[in-house]
Amino acid sequence: MSVSVKSLLSILTSPGPHRVMRGNLGIAGQPGVVYTPEEGHNLPAVAFGHGWLAGAGNYRRLLEHLASWGFVAAAPDTERGPLPSHLNLATDLLTTLDICAGVRLGGGSISVHPDKLALAGHGMGAGAAVIAASQRKVGAVAALYPAPTAPSAEALAPQIDTPALIVAGGADISTGNCTAQALATAWGGPMSLRTVDKATHNGIVEGRRALAALGAAKYEPKTERITRALLVGYLSYQLLGDKKYQPFADPEADIPHTEAVDPEATEEPEPEHVSPLQLVQMARALRK
Repeated sequence: MSVSVKSLLSILTSPGPHRVMRGNLGIAGQPGVVYTPEEGHNLPAVAFGHGWLAGAGNYRRLLEHLASWGFVAAAPDTERGPLPSHLNLATDLLTTLDICAGVRLGGGSISVHPDKLALAGHGMGAGAAVIAASQRKVGAVAALYPAPTAPSAEALAPQIDTPALIVAGGADISTGNCTAQALATAWGGPMSLRTVDKATHNGIVEGRRALAALGAAKYEPKTERITRALLVGYLSYQLLGDKKYQPFADPEADIPHTEAVDPEATEEPEPEHVSPLQLVQMARALRK
């Protein structure tokens, strides 16, 4: 009997069976962190790009979770200032993949398969992952709550035929800070666009960060749990070929706490609400 998608999602929100080890990418010349299972050969690897005014440390739970499920998860810790270079972050993501695939990790007890590589990221890091994917072929791309970048990720998307998972917050997919729908519409390969119920684009960012003082960055534990489950399920199917996780790559699958979105669908515009100030201004105009 096949396991239901609901059961799979519940399983994937919990840590996997592997003990997690942490390492420093700086030893190989790239500032950043790497999380791995305790041992394993020909493992899949994911290079993860952080969001604006964040760093690799703000995604510790997400990276540890990937490692607990058998992935090597590495994140460069660069471009953390208010004026980051998205191109440089993309380059660092590719360098991170090179390190994962070319350097024996864990004292030689861990190796990565060169054909099981993925690029992922959050916010501007999602855009940087797309920029990197336009420069090198990988097995999968995961753009989590993507934000605008320069160059534009959606402008590069048509030339990328890599399978992609694009995730947006149900609360803000239509805002200017989220490029998920435009990215999905432009994507050149197989693509799944999905929103997480009631989630916002900063929900997966852990700990304190500069924007918290402005009330713009609130960690949402449920958003982070659902997102990491979607990510593990998707990558398990795309990189490992595990068919039981196929629904996580199906753009029409019914997955609890999420909604599949057709990027080509057009919604009826909501009626414009007139504010009290506009009513006063209209009344004054009619009196003239």
